[in-house]
Amino acid sequence: MIRLATTVAVASLMTLAACNAPESAETSAAETPAAEAPAAPVDPNALTAEGFGPLRIGMTTAEVEAALGGDSDPNAIGGPEPESCDQWRPARAPEGLLVMIQDGVLTRISVSSPAALKTDHGFGVGDQAASIKTAYGDQIIAQPHKYSPAPAEDLFVWTVGRPADANAYVQDAAARGIRYEIGNDGAVQIVHVGGPAIQLVEGCA
Repeated sequence: MIRLATTVAVASLMTLAACNAPESAETSAAETPAAEAPAAPVDPNALTAEGFGPLRIGMTTAEVEAALGGDSDPNAIGGPEPESCDQWRPARAPEGLLVMIQDGVLTRISVSSPAALKTDHGFGVGDQAASIKTAYGDQIIAQPHKYSPAPAEDLFVWTVGRPADANAYVQDAAARGIRYEIGNDGAVQIVHVGGPAIQLVEGCA
């Protein structure tokens, strides 16, 4: 009887220990949710509706010059009335980048070849309009090109101040957007970022 009781007691203790044993590594791993992958870093030099690198839409001429230098070609004519509207490349800006200054304020940045700059969606000169439309979806407002037949067109993405009427001219100074100017080959020729000035089709006009 004593031996039987001892056997029963030992069996009970073993069962209790098994119930209280820590979970196996496999069980713990299975129940632990996988850590989310960190978000890809945003390129600080990507073109956005707000600007490029150290340039921010709304800066004064003096702030633009402090950021990337003065006019790299001061003898060039950037606009018919440079006091009210002028375009030029800051001395330390990439080739192919022009700033538009209206009444002493940066209102637009334009990028054409040979600049290899990309927008925050990864598009730049030479990229296909079809890829841009797929990436942005219904954010895109497509308008006919002012001077060239299709497939040339203008693709607008307004991040602030998007018009209810797709054909309306945006006048709100606080509006911000990106315009992809598409050529006859269906590819981007120029990228414009900034305020309502991105809608201008002949430089300052």
